[in-house]
Amino acid sequence: MADFLDKIQQNFQNDQVQISEHGYDELAEDNLTVNEILEGLSEAKILEEYPDYPKGPCALFLQKDSEGSIVHTVWGIPKGHEEPAVLVTAYRPDPDLWNENFTRRKSL
Repeated sequence: MADFLDKIQQNFQNDQVQISEHGYDELAEDNLTVNEILEGLSEAKILEEYPDYPKGPCALFLQKDSEGSIVHTVWGIPKGHEEPAVLVTAYRPDPDLWNENFTRRKSL
């Protein structure tokens, strides 16, 4: 998992980042900014990894917003490429669906 996190962070350091249309919509819906998500990337942790996703490998990350609140993001890299890192979505996780530290999904 650390390898994928390293790839995403390296793309960020090299200014190789894109935000998907869906990502922009979700940021706006949860009152998040691109800057706070990008700034929080250095402290991000991978919760789930999806290496075989059809559009390219991606992962669910645990991050924090500018006020220290938990945010989940999904970052990916287009299939067959090493760049750019693409923010697929970002959202504030629902406490009814996640454990107390938002690292594991609850069984329903």
